[in-house]
Amino acid sequence: MPLHRLHAVAGILAFVLIASFWLSTAISELFGTPTAIAAVKQAIVWAMLVLVPALAATGASGFRLGKGMRLPMVTAKKKRMPFIALNGLLVLLPSALFLNAKAAAGDFGTAFMTVQAIELAVGLINLTLMGFNIRDGFALSARRQRLATTR
Repeated sequence: MPLHRLHAVAGILAFVLIASFWLSTAISELFGTPTAIAAVKQAIVWAMLVLVPALAATGASGFRLGKGMRLPMVTAKKKRMPFIALNGLLVLLPSALFLNAKAAAGDFGTAFMTVQAIELAVGLINLTLMGFNIRDGFALSARRQRLATTR
């Protein structure tokens, strides 16, 4: 698989996973039982086994694809990536583990709700930033295709 395709597939997979985490969390919190909320939290932790490699593949392939490029869209993607990575590593991953432990213990108190609100807010920020990167990636891909057809 060409590197640009791997980058696109891994990035979209990561985006879809994070969006599904966000939506399943919101729906379970609004309409689910404590058992359903705990099941969602546990599923999210298990899905990290797919998400983390997808994010790593996206970052590594993006770094390699963008090396030496000075296009504004590439620069913008490079500037967003540290925020996405830091949000994930410092907020979203620890939050997922904390919320899973709390939900498994049936503890849905203030700490759970506070961390849940933070996780949803930061998750939405990451989805937005990743959405911008996907938009720019599609534009770069279209540019690459235009250049290939004019050669």
